[in-house]
Amino acid sequence: MLNGLSEVDIDAILDYLLSKSSIRKVFYLWRPTLKDPKDDLVLEVAVESQSKYIITFNKRDFKGAEKFGIKVVTPQEFMSERGM
Repeated sequence: MLNGLSEVDIDAILDYLLSKSSIRKVFYLWRPTLKDPKDDLVLEVAVESQSKYIITFNKRDFKGAEKFGIKVVTPQEFMSERGM
């Protein structure tokens, strides 16, 4: 068990997430936009998938994402905005 979840539970969660996802090719490379090249990968996926948000505990690493119409928020800010 991992954090109270059995292997069967984890498999079910992963199966659900995979059933809702799609493989996308990223054709647009705007690097470098952010300080960390690994964060640029996250930004590219967010732009390609037309995401409205990047949810992170480290907002300062994503300065520049707003150029693409993506709002960078903490999990708490996201929950508050969504009325949760």
